[in-house]
Amino acid sequence: MSPIRVLVVDDHAVVREGLRTFLSLQEGIEIAGEAADGVEGVEAAERLRPDVVLMDLVMPRLDGAGAMRELRARLPGVRVIVLTSYADDERLMPAIQAGAAGYLLKNAEPQELARAVRAAHAGEALLDPVVAARLMAELAARPVDDAPELTRREHEVLELIARGLSNKRIARELAISEKTVKTHVGHVLAKLGVTDRTQAALQAVRDGLVGS
Repeated sequence: MSPIRVLVVDDHAVVREGLRTFLSLQEGIEIAGEAADGVEGVEAAERLRPDVVLMDLVMPRLDGAGAMRELRARLPGVRVIVLTSYADDERLMPAIQAGAAGYLLKNAEPQELARAVRAAHAGEALLDPVVAARLMAELAARPVDDAPELTRREHEVLELIARGLSNKRIARELAISEKTVKTHVGHVLAKLGVTDRTQAALQAVRDGLVGS
């Protein structure tokens, strides 16, 4: 199996070096490259085509949320994990809305970072517990729109998305093809009015579509 290729985007050289050193020692993970700001990060991603990008939020020229929006438009298949010192709502929600596949604080345990990389590559999402709590509080404070009408199968798929399962695992759980799962996921995202699985899972819990 090919290793998971990771691009590190952070404006602090010492952080990039530390991440590169740690991740290079992890089985099945290799460093594809690094960049010092959002502009360099987008350019490097287009050139190197990594599987996963580790993205800082506060950087010169183009911040992490802006870079993620660019990547979503240019390379929609790339999974981005936010790795930052900030968990405030002002930065958190824009990052999730920009398509973050995970959100970790820089004080996370090293093995948690490796697990997040593998989870993102598998199509799953991993959020720092502090971040998850803030997100749920933010969403709970928002007015609830009328719940969308989902078919029975779409509701089953949404339940499994909320549990963090990848398309492959959902297909196995429901005894259907992975292609069919992708179709259902697309319908669910469209009906919920969101752009990725993390937002779908959080909104589903907020709206009572699935159990918390």
